[in-house]
Amino acid sequence: MGRRRSAVIGTVALVLLATPAAAQKTSVPLPVLAPMTGYASIEGASQKNGTNLAERSIRDVRIESRVLDAATSPEGAVATWERAVRRPLPPAVMGPLLGPQMLAVMPLAKSVGVPLLTLSTNPKLSEAGNPYFFRFLPSDAVAKAAQARYVVEKLGAKRPVVIFQATVDGQAARDELAKTFADLKTKPVLEEGVPPDAGDLAALMARVKAANADAIVLHLRAASTASVVRQLRRALPGLPIVASIAMHQPSTASLLEPAELKGVCAETAASPASATEGPMKEFAEAYRKAFKAEPDAFAAAQYDAIQMVAKAAADLARSSQAITPISIRGALARDAYKGLVTTYKSDGKGNMAHEVQIVCYDGTTRIPSVVERYAAPTR
Repeated sequence: MGRRRSAVIGTVALVLLATPAAAQKTSVPLPVLAPMTGYASIEGASQKNGTNLAERSIRDVRIESRVLDAATSPEGAVATWERAVRRPLPPAVMGPLLGPQMLAVMPLAKSVGVPLLTLSTNPKLSEAGNPYFFRFLPSDAVAKAAQARYVVEKLGAKRPVVIFQATVDGQAARDELAKTFADLKTKPVLEEGVPPDAGDLAALMARVKAANADAIVLHLRAASTASVVRQLRRALPGLPIVASIAMHQPSTASLLEPAELKGVCAETAASPASATEGPMKEFAEAYRKAFKAEPDAFAAAQYDAIQMVAKAAADLARSSQAITPISIRGALARDAYKGLVTTYKSDGKGNMAHEVQIVCYDGTTRIPSVVERYAAPTR
């Protein structure tokens, strides 16, 4: 009996010693460079939460992300890149959110051959011809076309005012708006840039009033959006406002009263907080439970980007292929992936997302409703 027991214990021990490698998940390092401080920190917090939720839900591989604060400067992004990307190279990196930061680290990604994913919407990024670049939110070439079309075609505006963030990204968005307004034969009666740290905008409100506008078009970051909407509502109550993706964020809407949101719309890739069914609703419920906050498109797109990398890595592991920057780049460039927000597929320039929604607030709640959808224009 003792011998039999010893034999069983010995057999179990051998099995345990023989199986850990087979049972262990493949580890996939994936550094995340996000603006955890500075004027884009609200978006950065959403990215961090989306990363966290993706890590929890992935089963086939183990994503080992490190969320590093890239702040908002190009220098900060480069310094963070140099801390995150060392030998052996990670199979991919989730890059910074802001266009100038991405422009600073894209040559670094190309020089070492690492796929660089991003939620930056600056359209100039896809013009760089970088085969390692992959964008998981619609480019502003798509989003601003949708925004301008909604203003003209649905609201019937003939005298829009454009207020944009006085940054590189804001100017690029303003240029894209100008293209579509020109196509629609509608000339803005006023275009004004607003610094990210702008406070009292009384002089701007006076100029907007004098312009006799019939709609306001905004492209601003979260804090600036809330500030400008509040001041516009005091100066010009009832005037339609169509803002950029920052406005759809529940964290932005929470800075305003529901009544101040009446007549306010926004372009976005998705509005997870508005979801009433399906996988997006399940994502929103999991997000609320985990973070005691409402999700936004930045969180959902971040979740999708990490899930696509994880799927590519799992597919490679199952076929006994090495998970390398080159093999992940090949999958991102070649494969389609059905995510929460959209079906992602590269257009050959690294643009993976090609659909935009317009959401609007009714003045009784801080959760908007989807009112229109646009696909990427064929220019």
